[in-house]
Amino acid sequence: MRMNAVLTAEMTVDEVMRRWPSTIYIFLDFRMRCIGCPLAVFHSIDEAREEHDVDVFLPQVLGAIEVPA
Repeated sequence: MRMNAVLTAEMTVDEVMRRWPSTIYIFLDFRMRCIGCPLAVFHSIDEAREEHDVDVFLPQVLGAIEVPA
């Protein structure tokens, strides 16, 4: 089964981490303590990036997504 690997900046932090658990390490690497945060279900990854003042984030998240063959 192939997982759809479409990631958008509008997806919520919770949705991204649940769909692609490997992205959790990227959030931690950027010192974004989104894991377990009640706002993760409301904040988009772009809003979280802005809130944590992180400029380069999306390329690393995209790199962490693994798509089964």
